[in-house]
Amino acid sequence: MTRTTPPRPVDVEALFPELAAYRGHTTRLHPRPGTPTVGESSVGGPFLWPADEPWPVCVEPHRRRYGDRTQDVRTERRILAEAWARTPAPGAMPGPTPEEGDVLSSFKRGRHAPWLEDTDPVPLLAVAQLYARDVPGLGAPAGEDLLQLLWCPFDAHHGRHEPAVVVRRRRSADVTETLAEQPEPVVVGAKGYVPSPCVLDPEIVTEHQDLALLPGELQQRILDWEGDEEEQDEDSVLYHSDLSVAPGWKVGGFAAWNAEDPALPGCDCGPMELLLTVASHEWDNGSRSWIPLEDLAGADAMDASIPTQVTVGRWGSLLVYTCPTADPAHPPRFVFQG
Repeated sequence: MTRTTPPRPVDVEALFPELAAYRGHTTRLHPRPGTPTVGESSVGGPFLWPADEPWPVCVEPHRRRYGDRTQDVRTERRILAEAWARTPAPGAMPGPTPEEGDVLSSFKRGRHAPWLEDTDPVPLLAVAQLYARDVPGLGAPAGEDLLQLLWCPFDAHHGRHEPAVVVRRRRSADVTETLAEQPEPVVVGAKGYVPSPCVLDPEIVTEHQDLALLPGELQQRILDWEGDEEEQDEDSVLYHSDLSVAPGWKVGGFAAWNAEDPALPGCDCGPMELLLTVASHEWDNGSRSWIPLEDLAGADAMDASIPTQVTVGRWGSLLVYTCPTADPAHPPRFVFQG
């Protein structure tokens, strides 16, 4: 189903013509629950992975035997989705049946993989794969038309509270025999690192640079236009939430720095470019003007704004930056927000 971002509440360039120099385009991916195949762009779907290529593993030292069973996370989501989607029997309450409740209550965090040592290799989780044919702005450097992102689902890497991330680019036509069974870790450190299968509805939209990266004089004029913060309400139009950076999963465009100072990475070739945003929300209470027209009627339904079930940090985002010349010798950089 096509997703359509509503027009912005006001023409911000009519108010501030100099913002034309800070205009850009991004491709909102609009992930929604579905059953993608290896030949489709997806979040949480199966990868087009060569049968003769080893699946990436994590060997960085951290506790990997304790957490939630990956399969339990998937089963819990399936039960809850089915329970809330069906019409309850007369006189019955909506939601899981007592039998389903018993199954759900049996899922506990624990030491589910006691055989694993802290440096034993564990397979990374497949997070997203994007085909250049589906996603405008993704590009295909050196003919590599497929982007795949994986991570180790534990918050204990590089001395920081974040997962380890791996990005692979490949030529899809080179994959003649696909890996039959996609490996997964037995245990995950957090349920939010297990993406639910989603198909994509890419859409190109216009956005503007984050307020924190605009010239100081322009920043102040925008703040003066917004008015006193104490007088703002849910109907107020604000630059940072309504007129600048689009929320949700997207390719290209700008990053939002609402909660922290900009941390733009660079490489020897110059400032790096934002390739992919992995978001915890498709929208929140501060960005409801970006809700696609097709989703407005159900926007307040349970989990409507979190179709992928992915949670980065404290409901933040993962930003993937790449070399501006697409030099394969220059690895991507990862910035975690929230």
